[in-house]
This record gives sequence, C-alpha cells and structure tokens, in this order.
Amino acid sequence: MPEIPLPLGKGDIAQRLRDRIARDGPISVAEFMADANAHYYATRDPLGGAGDFVTAPEISQMFGEITGAALADVWARAGSPADAIYAELGPGRGTLAADALRVMRRVGFAGEVHLVETSPALREMQAALFPDAIFHERFEDLPPRPLLLVANEFFDALPVEQWIGVEQRAITHDGTRFVFTIDGPIRESSPARAAAAAALADHLARHGGAALVVDYGYGSGEAGDTLQAVCGHAFADPLAEPGEADLSAHVDFAALAGAASACTVSHVASQGNWLETLGIGPRAAALAARNPDQTASIAAARRRLCDAAEMGQFKVIALRHPDWPNIAGLGR
Repeated sequence: MPEIPLPLGKGDIAQRLRDRIARDGPISVAEFMADANAHYYATRDPLGGAGDFVTAPEISQMFGEITGAALADVWARAGSPADAIYAELGPGRGTLAADALRVMRRVGFAGEVHLVETSPALREMQAALFPDAIFHERFEDLPPRPLLLVANEFFDALPVEQWIGVEQRAITHDGTRFVFTIDGPIRESSPARAAAAAALADHLARHGGAALVVDYGYGSGEAGDTLQAVCGHAFADPLAEPGEADLSAHVDFAALAGAASACTVSHVASQGNWLETLGIGPRAAALAARNPDQTASIAAARRRLCDAAEMGQFKVIALRHPDWPNIAGLGR
C-alpha cells in the first residue's frame, strides 16, 4: 500500500501542496488525493452527525450482524480453524467490528482482532471497544494466518489517477486556487487499489481465509470523472480545501477482481440484494418485535441500507482461498 504522509496542522497541507507544485510542477490527482486524505483521516473523526458522512455500520447494527454471520458461517464451513483472525481495513469507530464479532463469538470464533488503521483519533475509539486489538499501519503487517476480513468503504478512499486520452490529468495552483491542468473525457485507474487487492489476494492464497469488500462503485466498463469531496454531509469542491473534506472515487470492481486473481473471487452483488438474501428482513422484524417503539426507525434503516436509490446500490464482492467455501450469497 502507499506510504501515508505525516499529518500537518490545519491549513499546512494546502501550503505544502502549493510549495511542492511551485518547486516541482503539477502533481497527479492521485498524489493530491493521497496527501489530502492522509491529513484528513489523521486529524478527526469524520463519521456521524457531527462529522462529514455516515457509513452502513453507523446506520444500523443489522449491517454488522449480517456481515458477522456471513464470516462466522464461512469459518465454520472451512472447519473452524483455531488460528484464524478477524481483520478489518479502515474500521472507522469500530462499530462494524463490534457488531460482527458479537455474532461470531456466539458461534465459537475466538480469534484475535487485528485492525489496520492509520488515524490516531479513530484508533483511540477502536481501542476503547477492543482493548486487546492488535493495530497495524499497513495490511502487509498482518500475521501469516487465515483471515476473516472486512473492508467496508476502504477502497474508495485510496487514490485514483485520471487520464484524458494518453495524458495524465494533474493539479496545479494558479495563484488563487488549485485547478486541473486539462479537462475532457476522463478515464480513471488506481494502482494503489490494485496493489492493495493483490496483496490481500496473495495473503488469502498463501494462508487461507475469506474477505468481504463493500464499497460504492461500478461492476465494469464505466468511465468518467468520479472524484468527489464530502464535507458536512454535502458534496464539496474536491480541490477547494485539501485535507478538510473526505476525498473518494468510485471503485472499479472489475479492476479489483482482476488484481485479486491470486485467489478465488466471487461475482459482484449489490449490497441491498446481498443483505436481503442473507436475511435482513427477518432480522429487522425481530428487532422491531423486541423494540416496538423503534419499528419505524428500524424499517427506515433497512430501506437506507437496501434500497437501490440509497446505499443498496453499493457493491459487495468476496475473495477467498480456493479451498475455502463461498461466502453466503456470493458464489462465483
């Protein structure tokens, strides 16, 4: 995975980028995105109503519970290997891990918890939930053991390159603001995502396990400018305030699958279909029966997670060792 620059004080990241451009010339979109996001995630909790965006685990416990049930099921069908570990890439506040592991522990999974996180602010929150968790700066530092891994909205934040024909789009500074060097029909690629997927696939192929990747993006063939910034739960100009908004781009799941060819890769499913297939309806009904005063909010959370007009359009893909079984709902 790419090296993460050290965070700077508020405003310093923009000045550093301006100085770099003045010294070396325009920088790639990927370089701009990597530096801006490294600062952004290292200096705040971006989640929740007081933050900039909300992820699926923060909407409802049902998302994490179903994820945990899927991982517990594949672990049991693989023979319940005692050396398997739970791992998560970019685990946010730890909400997904807490909900997933609550289910996994009930069926006998007793493995260690390994969290790949670079943000000091988020690590502090995760450590409060998991005092025994083992933290890593990079995926490659995970131990050589079978993985039960989740990457929810992780790949979208890895930097993308943008191309117009054979020319790479770059970013410069005109004395007033950051601007793109060229415009036109855009094609995106992401060596950082490909490297991360390849490293994950290699680990699974060597040591066993299964992984779930959940993100927003497209299945194959789409092209165009998908770089976006989110600040205060609203879209913003991606170049306006580097390091003060979340920068992301849609994930090309076909490219991700191609980079993960060292292991077995499932078909791509929509998040909504996958959650419905694995039983979010009955789980919502059970929660509502126990909490009748929350029936409306539970139904609203299910709709937000599953409807195609909302987060249901997100994509889910599974990676696994060739000898491990399919994750439920995600066969080849």
